[in-house]
Amino acid sequence: MAALHPSPPFDELTYYPTARWIRGTHAGNTVVDTRRALLVWEPGKMTPIYAFPAGDVSLPADDAVRGFDDQDLADYVTVPWDSLDHWYEEDEEVFVHPRDPFVRIDALRSSRHVRVEREGRRLAESDTPVLLFETGLPTRYYLPEADVDGSLLGDSELETGCPYKGFASYRDVVLDGRRYPNLFWYYQHPFREASEVKGYLAPYNERVELIVDGELQERPASPLRRRAEQARRAA
Repeated sequence: MAALHPSPPFDELTYYPTARWIRGTHAGNTVVDTRRALLVWEPGKMTPIYAFPAGDVSLPADDAVRGFDDQDLADYVTVPWDSLDHWYEEDEEVFVHPRDPFVRIDALRSSRHVRVEREGRRLAESDTPVLLFETGLPTRYYLPEADVDGSLLGDSELETGCPYKGFASYRDVVLDGRRYPNLFWYYQHPFREASEVKGYLAPYNERVELIVDGELQERPASPLRRRAEQARRAA
């Protein structure tokens, strides 16, 4: 019987060696420096954390270092991401959380016809989208800014970060005096893997009607919700 390729979250502690040189700094000092790091997925978590040989960590506060209750990782420790100022893989800074080696980003130009609606109102329509495919996540449809109805957009203070794409800003949608927060997002300075989406806005698939080549798309569920549904069907 065919098996669906596994993806996080995992039911058990899972690790994978990385050949990347990992460093972390605090107050201008390098306190993590290793070429022997592991990526570790803790049970139920979507994103990995770094694990290091204990001798490659020199933090002044021991309470920032945590070990693992597993014999295979007995000599390794982890450091909370936010306890350090900067993290690096080789000489490039990494943001938000470690990059998952099994996650891939592809931003592809397309001629699909994409229409975005909310409450029966057209918000955007384009024949020149960029489709962003990210492992384990729904396809995102980035539309040229000129193809989004700017008269319906309002400012938002929300900002989020992604280790693969960069830091996103958001726009609200205002319809007949009612405000729908954060229905679109965009990257002013996307990382190189997502450079094709610069100048484009993406609708939040989960909260709009998305019509692609004339077909209404099903609103995607979160990865955790999908996994719960798969478990329910298998029971």
